[in-house]
Parts: sequence; C-alpha cells; structure tokens
Amino acid sequence: MLRFSAGFKAVALCFCFLALAACSKKNSPDLEANNGLGRAAIAGSENQFKTEVGDTVYYLVDQSTLTPEGKETLRRQAAWLKQYSDVMIQVEGHADERGTREYNISLSARRATTTREFLVSQGIQASRISTIAYGKERPVALCDAEQCWTQNRRTVTVITSGAKTS
Repeated sequence: MLRFSAGFKAVALCFCFLALAACSKKNSPDLEANNGLGRAAIAGSENQFKTEVGDTVYYLVDQSTLTPEGKETLRRQAAWLKQYSDVMIQVEGHADERGTREYNISLSARRATTTREFLVSQGIQASRISTIAYGKERPVALCDAEQCWTQNRRTVTVITSGAKTS
C-alpha cells in the first residue's frame, strides 16, 4: 500500500507540474482583439481618414491662407475623397481665443472656405462639402500661451456620411 501511495503521489505531482506549466503560459497581447489597437484602420473608414490621411490643417496668426503643410494634408484628403466618392464632409473652421467673437467667427469662416476651395480645386465636388465656422468656441487646447493658440488655429475635415465604420 505504501508503494501505491508513493506512485499516486508521483502521478499527482506530475499533474500539478503540468497544470502549473499550462497556467504559466506568457500572456502576450492579442492585437486582433484589442479594440483596433495595433491594427491598420479599415479602408474607407473615418478612423483611416483621421489617422492615415489627416483631418486637421493649421493656420498662422490672423491668416486664412494655406501653409505648404496644409496644402499637402488637403492633397491627401482629396486623394482619399476621390477614392471614396460616396463620402460627404463638413469643414469646421476654428480660431484661437484672441480677438473678438465676431472677428474669430469671420476668420474661421474664411479658413473653412479656403479649405473647401482647395479641395474643390483638387477635383472634389463642391456638393460633397459643407462648411461651418466655430470661431474660438471649440478649442482643442486651453491655456493662455502660443502652444495652445497654435493648436486652435485650424480647420478640421469631418466625415458626415458614407464612410465605413471603424
């Protein structure tokens, strides 16, 4: 009986080691099940537009003319919009907090119009693009410094319909 007990203990000990080995498997992240993190955006999606094309164009102080960087972003937007011809967009114009409300609404409207006109000049149908001017009412950065004002002088191209989800 002692032998059976020792043999039983050895078998039980082996099972314990096997169970521990199975449980100790390294937990590597499952990038496919990580809510989209670690994966490329779906082609034709709003996420792809934002992350791979770029949805924001920045402007200089009191300016509504496009910078070379802004033109390049809009060229990428136009190429993407040509590829996904059922997508409708709205261009949001924004300004920093300096200046009167009326002045900033006017400035942000000019920025939105400049953006729209550039996209139209690149072959995007005007009927696919609406504009809205927010002035200083929707800042992305809040502080009384150039680092924030620079981020708030912008237009943002927002997909309103036609894009795939995610």
